[in-house]
Amino acid sequence: MQYNQEKLYDAGYLRSTAAGLKKAHQEVLKKLKTFKPGYLDAKVHALHYRIFEEDTDCLKCANCCKSISPAITDKDVHKLSRALLISPGEVVAKYLLTDKDGDYIFRRQPCPFLGEDNYCTVYENRPKACREYPHTNRKKFYQLLEITRRNIGVCPAVFRIVEEIRNE
Repeated sequence: MQYNQEKLYDAGYLRSTAAGLKKAHQEVLKKLKTFKPGYLDAKVHALHYRIFEEDTDCLKCANCCKSISPAITDKDVHKLSRALLISPGEVVAKYLLTDKDGDYIFRRQPCPFLGEDNYCTVYENRPKACREYPHTNRKKFYQLLEITRRNIGVCPAVFRIVEEIRNE
C-alpha cells in the first residue's frame, strides 16, 4: 500500500495509521527477529538510505522532537553546557529530569531546543540519541526492534521501512 508522504508528516495521521496497523507491524518485527543479524542490517540500512534519499524531510516533520525525549548522557550535558555557555548543573536544572530508568531526559516536549521552523537551535551539539535517530541505520539492528516498534507511530521513515518489509 502506498502512503502520501506529506500526510505521514502529520503526527495525528501517522499515529492513527500506525495504530490501525499495530498487529501487522508486530508480526513484521517478530519476523525480523528470525533474520541473521548481518542480513537484517543490510536490508534495513538499504531501506533507510533509500527512503531518506527519496523524499524524507525531517524539517517538515520533527515529530520526534515534538513528542519524545532522547536519553541524555553526561557527555551530552557537557556539550550542551558549552554550547549554551552555562554550567552542566544549570543544564540539568533548567532542561532535564531523571526518568524511571535513571536516565536524563528533557523536562518537557517539544524539545526546548526545537525552533518554530523545526530547526534545532543546538544542532551541532545535539545529544547522541538525536544524532542517531531513528536508529534504522545502526549496526546490530536486531537489538533495536523494541525502539523501532515505538518509533513506527512517531517517524514517517520508520513507518515506511516497516511497511515496505511487511509488503514484501
